[in-house]
Amino acid sequence: MPSSRVETLRVGDFRNYSVLDLAFESGFVVFHGNNGAGKTNLLEALSLLSPGRGIRRATYGEMARQGGSGGFLVRAGIVSNETATLVESRLPPPGGAPASRHLRIDKTVARTADELLEVCRVLWLTPAMDGLFTGPAGDRRRFLDRMVLAVDPAHGRRASDYERAMRSRNRLLSEDRMDDVWLSGLEAQMAELGVAMAIARRELTRMLTAKIAEAASASPFPAARLELSSGYELADFSTAAVETEEEVRLALRRSRGIDRAAGRTREGAHRADLAVYFAAKNMPAALASTGEQKALLIGLVLAHAQLVAQLSGFRPILLLDEVAAHLDPGRRAALFDLVALLGVQAFMTGTDAALFEALAGRADMISVASTSER
Repeated sequence: MPSSRVETLRVGDFRNYSVLDLAFESGFVVFHGNNGAGKTNLLEALSLLSPGRGIRRATYGEMARQGGSGGFLVRAGIVSNETATLVESRLPPPGGAPASRHLRIDKTVARTADELLEVCRVLWLTPAMDGLFTGPAGDRRRFLDRMVLAVDPAHGRRASDYERAMRSRNRLLSEDRMDDVWLSGLEAQMAELGVAMAIARRELTRMLTAKIAEAASASPFPAARLELSSGYELADFSTAAVETEEEVRLALRRSRGIDRAAGRTREGAHRADLAVYFAAKNMPAALASTGEQKALLIGLVLAHAQLVAQLSGFRPILLLDEVAAHLDPGRRAALFDLVALLGVQAFMTGTDAALFEALAGRADMISVASTSER
């Protein structure tokens, strides 16, 4: 199966970089250097090869270099399925309009960021995700939706349209005189989109559970057990989608008064949650040790990478920020071997190049210096 590989990267006025050009030859790329040198900034630039706001979920304006033009450029040469593509993500300098990035794939302006998914799929694991199991449901929901998006490109559009319809419904409910016709239209839209989102999440959870079980015996990382809460109390999704949509639509209509008093829509796809358990110990991941949680998360991400490759037809690009820091030497070496077995290109960061000695001869080792003028 062909892989997606980034062969060149240029950043301009991005975070701490004035201009930087890099070329990559290996399946492993390691950015090493002191804290604050700009290693994660390079991963963030690479994460803009996918829809959304990147690994930090920062605004585009925050990515522009201080003292620069106010805009930025990220340009990458990618080879996917033996086809070379030039992807450009650019934030124009401020000009009065809201800050939004402009995307170009080869010489064609992309209409939506979802078109990036036709070129490559980018997955990541960052230290900010270490609190995923103990943090708020919203964090797990975003994590789940990014996993769904990597195998179902339409999911992101459904989610944004659903959120827009829900905000409009909440606003209408807050008004003194509620417009029944307009509310009914919004609730029908929310029911259709919400049920589609719930079904996509359920299917991803089912397939990921199967992939985890398939790899459990050979993986050095503990297997996770997943349980999905859809966000809908009554709908069990055992009937046809059209019947479930009608059930959800009627429930939204009946709950207008309660939702108005609460100031929010209390039930729906926006209330979904993903429960993760340490399968071998039959306990919630939130109760596991910090090291166990990290290992569970790595196992999840690797299983998802396998699933993405299976369903999309090409292997994803992995961004692993400080992934080696809290692993013992044996588990680090095992991680590298698993990534190599997947055949994906992996970009990793670390303060100490010695953490990656098991990759000797297999990785591009790139020293990152702390300077804003590179």
